[in-house]
Amino acid sequence: MTDYPAGGGTPSDGEPPQGGWPQQGGPAQGGGVPPPAGYPPAGGYQAPGGYPPAGGYQAPGGFPPGQGAKVRPGRIWYLVAIAVFVAGLAWLIVGIVSIGNTVNSLQRVPLPAGGTISLGHSGGYIVYYEGPGAQSGRIQRFNIQVAPASSGAGVPSLTQYRSELTYNIGSHDGRAVLTLHITGPGTFRVTTTGSPPAGSDLAFGGSIASGIVGALLPGLPLILIGLLGAVTLLVIRIVRKRSMQRPPPAPQYMYPPS
Repeated sequence: MTDYPAGGGTPSDGEPPQGGWPQQGGPAQGGGVPPPAGYPPAGGYQAPGGYPPAGGYQAPGGFPPGQGAKVRPGRIWYLVAIAVFVAGLAWLIVGIVSIGNTVNSLQRVPLPAGGTISLGHSGGYIVYYEGPGAQSGRIQRFNIQVAPASSGAGVPSLTQYRSELTYNIGSHDGRAVLTLHITGPGTFRVTTTGSPPAGSDLAFGGSIASGIVGALLPGLPLILIGLLGAVTLLVIRIVRKRSMQRPPPAPQYMYPPS
């Protein structure tokens, strides 16, 4: 009898013949039988689709480093705060200069000699004392008389100034002491009795209180608004910039997907 297959013996299912299975794709050696279909190719099977690639999945896209979203509010608002600050400062400077001009333009008569003044409109005027004790209010007592020195001029009242108003501008150190009301413009003669301090003056003119209020009221609030606005803007930008620089939380994946 002749053995079949060559080499003797009948291979059982799944068992290689003597000499082993020939390599896939090549001829059977020693009369062997090629391996059954379905055996893995050289190098093994490829991973089925859906498995993560080598190195894992890439994180989802975001802003590239250094190219994040802009911080709001923008830097342009610094210019707004600076503009408000500069406007308030300019207003304050102009007001102070205006007050200085008002003080310098007051009409003065020396004490105790007295003199004449010319007032150009009817209404109220302020009488200021300039000399020793003006800031403290410790002024030697003396009497002041203001009488018309031209036709049409009239002096219905000369009363005590009811508020406290002092100034120290340049060489002028003064205090408001009286309020003068006249019924018509003209020339007026100023005389004094008593013992007024030598080297002092009486100054006549409008109230500088309105000039002080006009300079401080808009000027200082604008300066404060500008400063607070710039500081607030800086704090907001720092906080938002830091929050944007924090790394996002690591993404989480579930495998296998449900």
